[in-house]
Amino acid sequence: MIVIIDYGIGNLRAISNMLFRLGFENKISCDSDMIGQAKGLILPGNGHYDACLKAFHALDILPAIKHGVFEKNVPILGICVGAQMLGHTSEEGHEKGLGWLDMDVVKFPADSDLKIPNMGWREVEVTDSGVDYFHFSKSGTRFYFTHSFYMQPHDNSLKLLQSDYGLPFAAAVGRDNIIGVQFHPEKSHAYGKEFFTHFAGMCS
Repeated sequence: MIVIIDYGIGNLRAISNMLFRLGFENKISCDSDMIGQAKGLILPGNGHYDACLKAFHALDILPAIKHGVFEKNVPILGICVGAQMLGHTSEEGHEKGLGWLDMDVVKFPADSDLKIPNMGWREVEVTDSGVDYFHFSKSGTRFYFTHSFYMQPHDNSLKLLQSDYGLPFAAAVGRDNIIGVQFHPEKSHAYGKEFFTHFAGMCS
């Protein structure tokens, strides 16, 4: 069973509904016992970085999540700000991230001609590090993005998918059983379904 971590932020129901339509059992929960039973975890996020981290830490669920991820090797997927929370810091706020991935979050340059936030469909490219994680059935795979800040790994091997919005940026990062995606797979139709199917396969 996949547990979608409920700390009051993110597109929880949309994620859950897509997983159910694909045939994958899931629960939306902030219960430590339920989290402890999970075969996979999803950490959603939406809005301001600091607000997400404060809401997350207000619940005493981090020990259960860490036990699953680091002791039981349970796959965890961070989505949007949930992915950004896996790093160290963000230029959007002052809260410290979880520090599970060696990266920081930076803002798109304001002096470009691009509209900020980056909102809409963008194609992604699988990096050399990402080939063990992603095997898309179609070329031109694209996902739906909406963000003003992007993940900047300090170790290039953490970058699993790359996209471009005036500059190349990490669309997905990860190592071992920890994955973060900047896009919203729950809003990405057929591409999102393929992505969730692959992640659920990691959780079996």
